[in-house]
Amino acid sequence: MTDVEKHDALFVSLLMMFHSAAMQYLGKVKNPATDKIERNLEQAQAIIDMFDMLKEKTKGNLKPEEEKFLSNLAQELKLNYVDEASKPQPTEGETK
Repeated sequence: MTDVEKHDALFVSLLMMFHSAAMQYLGKVKNPATDKIERNLEQAQAIIDMFDMLKEKTKGNLKPEEEKFLSNLAQELKLNYVDEASKPQPTEGETK
């Protein structure tokens, strides 16, 4: 594997890691550490903001498929955020 291929794979892994964390914060998937659905919209928003920052900072430096992948993940997170933000927040001690 060349350095370029390695960096491409690491970039995709980084995006997927943040995407998975955001989906946990949105309450869309269980937290593997607690095996519970948990929701933290502030943390989810922070990751969405990070995706937007990455899109801006990497503009012109990504391959077209990487740019599309990053944009698609950011859009998916934003749509899920809107869905979750429209739901009532769980009360203390309640999961989703």
